[in-house]
Amino acid sequence: MLKEKTSYKEDLPVNVIVADIENYPIHFHEDIEVVFVLDGNIALKNGYYQYTLKKGDIYIINDNETHSFQSTGEPNMVMMLQLDMQYFSEYYEGLRNSFFITDMEDDSDESLEVLRTILARIMMEIIQKGYGYEQKVIESTHNLIASLLSDFRYFVMEDGKFVNGAKNRGDKILAARLNRITDYMHENYMRKLTLSEIAEKEHLSIYYLSHVIKEATGLSFQELLSFIRVEESEKLLLGTNKKIGAIAEESGFSAVRYYIKHFQTWFGLTPSEYRKAYSGKTISHDSKAEYERSNPESIEAALRRIVKGPYSDYSGKQKTRSTIIDVNLPEVLTNPSITGEFFMNEFSDKEATKQIARPFTLLQGLKERVIASGFNYVVTTSGKAGDISSMSILIYNVDENLKNEIVSKTTKDKILDLVKQHDEDTEFLVRMTGLFGDYRISRYTLTRDNIISAYEDSLRHKSATDKRQAIVNNWSTLPHINFSRVTVADTLNLVNTLSGISAELILIDKE
Repeated sequence: MLKEKTSYKEDLPVNVIVADIENYPIHFHEDIEVVFVLDGNIALKNGYYQYTLKKGDIYIINDNETHSFQSTGEPNMVMMLQLDMQYFSEYYEGLRNSFFITDMEDDSDESLEVLRTILARIMMEIIQKGYGYEQKVIESTHNLIASLLSDFRYFVMEDGKFVNGAKNRGDKILAARLNRITDYMHENYMRKLTLSEIAEKEHLSIYYLSHVIKEATGLSFQELLSFIRVEESEKLLLGTNKKIGAIAEESGFSAVRYYIKHFQTWFGLTPSEYRKAYSGKTISHDSKAEYERSNPESIEAALRRIVKGPYSDYSGKQKTRSTIIDVNLPEVLTNPSITGEFFMNEFSDKEATKQIARPFTLLQGLKERVIASGFNYVVTTSGKAGDISSMSILIYNVDENLKNEIVSKTTKDKILDLVKQHDEDTEFLVRMTGLFGDYRISRYTLTRDNIISAYEDSLRHKSATDKRQAIVNNWSTLPHINFSRVTVADTLNLVNTLSGISAELILIDKE
């Protein structure tokens, strides 16, 4: 079967594969795929067209287009980004049947550079997987689609070339009409379809409709219909064992000879020759895609060579460290585990560190007893020994060296400079053993940006800030709040990546 089903992760309506492709047999899918060559080159077959894509090229595989990739014999790195049409079509009317083309010969096209930049941002967000990265990926993908619709939606063919139909309002109105017409033809090509039927549907005269189609596509209505039928027949030709006559009839041709004639016009081969040439080169149980996924380091390096801007937003960051916090609740509830003095005890009453101490101040307000702690974390509970109905966990992305630097800074402006200087990431895994049942998880994350904004706001002259800016300043200091519910059988794992000087307060309550 030629159709390939794309699997999307929960809460992320995009799927990205970056790989060195040896062979990706002929297939199609219902979603749009954006191909971005990061290194080397790759041979692409899309229907009857064949291209060699080079580094920096972007190619759009429209929904339901049959295509394949083949190595040219040299190493390559190709980013394949698939968009969940079921998700994004709800936001963009007509997206599913829109037709997109990028002009790979025009290296000066600024809109192509915009696409490269957006694709690079999406890729870097996925690699870094920072806090809330899914939302950033979705937002960037919306920007990608907006760019495609604005600058790369085509609808006409003149002398065998496609022409952009979004240059002015008149063209856009015509594009919308032609999209409706071709959509209708794609939906009904397998039956007898007449020009008068479509003219009546569009409330146009037959003469005017015939003129519009000819001017826009360079083809007569009947030629365009035959082209659509031939294009759709490729799926049956390569994806089934049906006889040529049956395919011709199923594709809407009244006679096999007409089918052979029109197929040869577009593909340069007869249907039988084409099937023989590409037999065994389609996606199936026996013929699978052959590629080797690229590692994050090589992807980052390739992106830096192609797109400077987005890479610089991420490349300065250190590789993510990891910290595991193990809390065996049955033990620590009866015998508290104090493995280190929590560093924030030194700073809670100091004016200069007030903004950093906000989560710690909240925890202090709960007046709970400490059952476990280390240098950069503390676990508390309001329950007595044996009561594990509620716990609080506070984590800071601060190590010994950074703590000493904070000690040396005595004013807000010096603390602000320090916070700006540090952006190292740490992935925290909190493992709580001894929990059973349903729990509500409430998470309060104070990010590095929140802290920077809070210090800047406290140092800013209030008289110089208008009311609108004051609202924005206040918003930028607000932490990220998240609520969820989980069912636990013995062990609860909580994961978060904190960047720079930042903190997370987690409340766990049994329901």
